[in-house]
Amino acid sequence: MWELRHRGGGGPGPGGEAAAPPREGEAAGGDHETESTSDKETDIDDRYGDLDSRTDSDIPEIPPSLDRTPEILKKALSGLSSRWKNWWIRGILTLTMISLFFLIIYMGSFMLMLLVLSIQVKCFHEIITIGYRVYHSYDLPWFRTLSWYFLLCVNYFFYGETVADYFATFVQREEQLQFLIRYHRFISFALYLAGFCMFVLSLVKKHYRLQFYMFAWTHVTLLITVTQSHLVIQNLFEGMIWFLVPISSVICNDIAAYIFGFFFGRTPLIKLSPKKTWEGFIGGFFSTVIFGFIAAYLLSKHQYFVCPVEYRSDVNSFVTECEPSELFQLQSYSLPPFLKAVLRRESVSMYPFQIHSIALSTFASLIGPFGGFFASGFKRAFKIKDFANTIPGHGGIMDRFDCQYLMATFVHVYITSFIRGPNPSKVLQQLLVLQPEQQLNIYKTLKTHLIEKGILQPTLKPECSGSRWSFIQVCAMFKLQTGPRKVLLTFPIEDE
Repeated sequence: MWELRHRGGGGPGPGGEAAAPPREGEAAGGDHETESTSDKETDIDDRYGDLDSRTDSDIPEIPPSLDRTPEILKKALSGLSSRWKNWWIRGILTLTMISLFFLIIYMGSFMLMLLVLSIQVKCFHEIITIGYRVYHSYDLPWFRTLSWYFLLCVNYFFYGETVADYFATFVQREEQLQFLIRYHRFISFALYLAGFCMFVLSLVKKHYRLQFYMFAWTHVTLLITVTQSHLVIQNLFEGMIWFLVPISSVICNDIAAYIFGFFFGRTPLIKLSPKKTWEGFIGGFFSTVIFGFIAAYLLSKHQYFVCPVEYRSDVNSFVTECEPSELFQLQSYSLPPFLKAVLRRESVSMYPFQIHSIALSTFASLIGPFGGFFASGFKRAFKIKDFANTIPGHGGIMDRFDCQYLMATFVHVYITSFIRGPNPSKVLQQLLVLQPEQQLNIYKTLKTHLIEKGILQPTLKPECSGSRWSFIQVCAMFKLQTGPRKVLLTFPIEDE
């Protein structure tokens, strides 16, 4: 693109501007008055294009985050070197966060869901704030307003689906909610469409490229935060153990890798994160696998952690009561020959979930860190150290959960691929919202199917009529292959 435009003759003008080469189809010495209207519009577009193109190379500097370390900690650690000072700050804050996490676990699954939603909103805020700081000098119209509006729309879509799936009995009692659930996807689409139209109406000629950059920025941020947090909650509904073991494995890997790297780290692992070392990576791997195996054993003993989280309308709360599945029942496994010689025993008893925990821990320690490397590359691109300064010594919330989101996706895919079967509770809730005629048809079809399978006995219909006959019903218990079953038997009795 020529920096200076053709204004007149071939030499410099009064203002010292050099003339650009003539356009194709123009005379070399053409008068400036013959310039066409289209050329003027092109000049304007080019100047606005120059403004827009600043985003490609001239990214504004983001001001460094403030140090929010409590003054009491600063005074207590003032005599230490920066390396050990950071060690103690990270350690104290880590123990504090773990303690708060245990408290929320004790408060129940609903509080865990609120925690996930709060983290999602904060992570979204941190990423969007970076975008706003980068491009704040351009004063993009409606940028932050539309970003939060799209966050609301996407959350409404995902969690509306969750309410429809897991709160069907509650929705059935509330007429207003029935309308929202029945037309949920249409309402979600209408809300998003309204935001899309607002974005188009907000386009300003000199900010076209920037506005589309930020439109994409917002949607990628939504994909990273909202979608992944939705998967976290889906995992939680499968049982709290599917939430706790993966999350705690990532936390363990982060802590173990930091400790091993701090004391033994010598070999750099990846250029994106110069402080990451092979010693920390390998130490974190073995520590995480051992931790996950032990944590799976301890949690598998308790119904509170292994039962699917279900909403009970009669008590108006979430419950975790069930008969534990085979995954959480002790089984005996034969040991391979080399372990038999070492352990001097033929078999070992453990929970099947412990085997799955090895897969989860392996992913958390080998693949999970790449979520952190991805975040490191993002921060380097914008010349920032942390996403925010929410947690002293740790950075922002997104700095702590960059690996967790990748882990949540893996756990969800793992459950749906290798673990999950038909969910009787979910099927029952869907049946309860059907019309009575539909429920009756399903009942008759199911009854016929069970009789054909031999699970139920056909109802006796004696051909007896008249006033001399009456009937008595007896509830009998039968032991079938599938377990004990109650059957209602009807017998005719002749009146004396």
